[in-house]
Amino acid sequence: MNQTPNANRLHIALFGRRNSGKSSLVNALTGQDTVIVSPTPGTTTDPVTKAMEIHPLGPCLLIDTPGFDDEGELGEIRVERTLKIIGKTDIALLLCETGDAQEQEWLQRLKERGIPVILLLNKADARPNTTELAEQIKASCGQPPIIVSAKDGTGIEAIHRAILEKLPADFGEQTITGSLVAEGDVVVLVMPQDLQAPKGRLILPQVQTIRELLDKKCLVMSCTTDKLKDTLCALTNPPKLIITDSQVFHTVYEQKPAESRLTSFSVLFAGYKGDIHYYVESAFAIDRLTEQSRVLIAEACT
Repeated sequence: MNQTPNANRLHIALFGRRNSGKSSLVNALTGQDTVIVSPTPGTTTDPVTKAMEIHPLGPCLLIDTPGFDDEGELGEIRVERTLKIIGKTDIALLLCETGDAQEQEWLQRLKERGIPVILLLNKADARPNTTELAEQIKASCGQPPIIVSAKDGTGIEAIHRAILEKLPADFGEQTITGSLVAEGDVVVLVMPQDLQAPKGRLILPQVQTIRELLDKKCLVMSCTTDKLKDTLCALTNPPKLIITDSQVFHTVYEQKPAESRLTSFSVLFAGYKGDIHYYVESAFAIDRLTEQSRVLIAEACT
């Protein structure tokens, strides 16, 4: 499960002030010394991620962030990086100390993005007034915090339960091929093995797509571009769907049967990762381009 792609993992991000114990809590949640821990405020200067399987949550990506109260010119840059993590967060763990205006502001910021938030009051082992602080946070933030201690493990199981309760009902139900195919459909995958392909292996999107199609009980045939014609001739009926590598899209389009639908791995994964709607919307800008327009072309594949 540690090989699960990050895009398919539950992204759990920790937010809070410097020295609020975020890094220690990441280590407690993972059961490993994942993040460097120090009593010096500002030790975490960049977001730190750890991908692993956490029972009973499954494959997760834990994200430790710099404190949102960081100061100075570098501090502002770190806070900006913390803000960017919000866009990648499925569930937020917000470490509160008093429930003051700044903590309320970040709680509101997360809720406005539709992100489920779990409030935590950390360092229970070192606070003589934990109960009073918890009531104060509840009064100011509108929900009670889970009292935890990264040092002695108090509240870790309660965090797991809270995450399961906050888990979106449809999390993990998104599929690569969606409703394009059903059981018994014939699907042809056109996969050119060029210099960019890893020797002796298929690239991960191809592997994931094949596995999903097999799980859906589809009939899967794979071929390289030069063998597409032979593959189609070997079939009694045209395939329901053809999925191709983008670089040979035009070549495959010219050979495909009229009855067969055609898409690419890139398009499918743009939909799988939630980007396709933005790409479709952006494509309409092409009609508005003039001779004075400036176009930025960004490679989206890492």
